[in-house]
Amino acid sequence: MRVLIVDDNAMNVMVIQEMLKRAGYAQISAAYSAEEMFETLRASGGSDSLLGTKIDLILLDMMMPAMDGIEACRLLQADSRFRDIPVIMVTAIGDSRKLAEALDAGAIDFVTKPINKTELLARIRSALRLKSELDWHKERDRRLREELNLARQVQEAVLPVATSENGVRVQAYFRASEELAGDLYAWHRRGEHRWALAVIDAMGHGISSSLVSMFVASVLKEAMQSLWTPERVFREVNRRLMGLRPENELVQYYCTGIYVTLDLENGKLEYANAGHPPGFLYADGQSVPERLNSTSAPLGMFETLEVVSRSLTISPGDRLFLYTDGILGPFEGEGEDQLERFTGFLHEQGSDAAKLEAMIESTPLDGRSDDRCLVRVDIGTGEIGE
Repeated sequence: MRVLIVDDNAMNVMVIQEMLKRAGYAQISAAYSAEEMFETLRASGGSDSLLGTKIDLILLDMMMPAMDGIEACRLLQADSRFRDIPVIMVTAIGDSRKLAEALDAGAIDFVTKPINKTELLARIRSALRLKSELDWHKERDRRLREELNLARQVQEAVLPVATSENGVRVQAYFRASEELAGDLYAWHRRGEHRWALAVIDAMGHGISSSLVSMFVASVLKEAMQSLWTPERVFREVNRRLMGLRPENELVQYYCTGIYVTLDLENGKLEYANAGHPPGFLYADGQSVPERLNSTSAPLGMFETLEVVSRSLTISPGDRLFLYTDGILGPFEGEGEDQLERFTGFLHEQGSDAAKLEAMIESTPLDGRSDDRCLVRVDIGTGEIGE
């Protein structure tokens, strides 16, 4: 533990140094002005440095020329490198208003002159305990950020990239509201003329929803390959979600989702919608889309899930949009009004990748942050392009 004593009076510095040395503190530095204190802190790297020796505690005289201890404390608090260093104010002033001002400026404690050795050491021990706890929390937070960053990279790695094969072009537009997302999208090609696509929204935010999302992504990948049809895929996802048993019985992990299969050879689209916002199928040249409305309850809510699939006819030139509800944030209104504005936007701008990206990144009107996911499927198109 390194203690920095800041006092313009050399005798005061010597007295405090001697007290600390006799109490077993070996790393003691001194500064004779606030300016010299900041020079010492910058050289040491403040309270969290890989270079030099960090400062763990400052004993700061309140009355100094040029810059007093209160102003120096304010500047410490304003600098992210130094604000976590505990400051004990040393003062000969008994003015309670000045002491309150010092504490408001960021000091955590104070001792009065003439200094009582027992009191000084007790206050130092208390301050260093607080500093040790703060360092522990900072290290834990650093490790958590690293783990979240790794989890985000893993989550992004499982999402498919844009593709254009055999008359189908698929492109996703995605933005997470936090480090981790609860939304996911997936697609799978089966043979030359058949495709399966899904968009899922795990309820909630943060780590829990992202873990559920990644779990569903794993289940979905296997189910899309082996089970294929909307009814069978959604029943399997529902079964696996119901197998998650949180310790808190009031918590339930569930998702909304939409799953679509395309049969290009027979011009058929089949889908199931589990409590999810409707997908939109724009026939070539049409401004009003057909809606892929909800056909079942959300996934993971009930042991038995009645899934109904529905079919639509598709032709070359048609365009399909699947999305999560966060995408509606930039559009005015509520409910049906919001959907109408969204469908109008898709009709006018749905072929413009730059406009879709801008919409994904725009600020929601209600100020609430949510994951945003939009999947655009062009049927009967060539290679991917803007």
